[in-house]
Amino acid sequence: MGKELKFLVEQIMREKGITKDAVIELLETALISAIRKKYGNRSSIRIKIDPQTFDINIFEIKKVVEEVKDPASEISIQEVQQKYTDKGIGDTVEVPLSIQDFGRIAVTTAKQVLFQKIREIERFLIYEEFKDKVGNIVSGTVLRKEKGNFYILVGKAEAILPEKEVLPQDNLKRGDIVKAYIFEVKQTSKEPVIKLSRTHPNFVIGLFSLEVPEIQDGIVQIKSIARDPGERTKIAVASRDPSVDPIGACVGMKGTRVQAVVRELKGERIDIIPYSDDPSFFIAKALTPATVLKVGINEKEKTAVVVVENDQLSLAIGKKGQNVRLASKLTGWSIDVLSESEYAQMKTKENE
Repeated sequence: MGKELKFLVEQIMREKGITKDAVIELLETALISAIRKKYGNRSSIRIKIDPQTFDINIFEIKKVVEEVKDPASEISIQEVQQKYTDKGIGDTVEVPLSIQDFGRIAVTTAKQVLFQKIREIERFLIYEEFKDKVGNIVSGTVLRKEKGNFYILVGKAEAILPEKEVLPQDNLKRGDIVKAYIFEVKQTSKEPVIKLSRTHPNFVIGLFSLEVPEIQDGIVQIKSIARDPGERTKIAVASRDPSVDPIGACVGMKGTRVQAVVRELKGERIDIIPYSDDPSFFIAKALTPATVLKVGINEKEKTAVVVVENDQLSLAIGKKGQNVRLASKLTGWSIDVLSESEYAQMKTKENE
């Protein structure tokens, strides 16, 4: 039995990364549970496991009395004097229990309890590891797809990447390595739940942070972001150091930094906009790639009218209004775009 337990403990240590002392402590607790069940839940039963041989010593603590009234917790002085010369009435003694009485059923029970305890520890350790990682980017391996979720192995944890949080261009298969943004970690009665996203706007921010040292150092800041996942993202950037160009830092030498982000986003287009406290300038730049001629703003209502050349109108508005919608979200201003002709007609009517 000692060899069997030693193999079990060594297997757990190897697979679960838990120390021998911790496993033995759990094992002793599990075995006591199994033995007490066999012996009628007697609380006086104790167990010791040799950490080298894994031999099990089971004994029961009994009180020395003149006359035994409860055999489960008492032992007579006459019986004690035959084995323990230094014990007297009122003392306690450890009475060995035969290991044969333990039986295979108890060992099986102990194994079940032990693995349950270890699973509880694993759940706790996983939660402790990830509870402060909300907002981080992680890499993991796709394990499977099940009930509308991809299950991603991140370290020793299984994280959930819901199908709605996957990019339209993603074609995830088992074994693929994938990056994602941790947007939720919560403890449940069963196990910790770690939820990932590739569509969250902060995923793009996180990717730029990984690629741009100036962002990591706090020199360049991403002030705002607007995103249509898989299609287009606009980010507004600023620099705390006048000598550092925030757009150049994000683009990188020959575009290497932004291209790395675009590759991870499966070709999603990214507009990098210079942030400004001047709303007219900021709004004009936010409508990139269109060129803006004029911006009129209403600060009270936070609305803006933007005028572009006739041939720039469709570019400024974008397909299905995407460009102007993202520009509005990026700047926080409601933007109305007019062509030169439309603006001229509007002015004519006003003058009339």
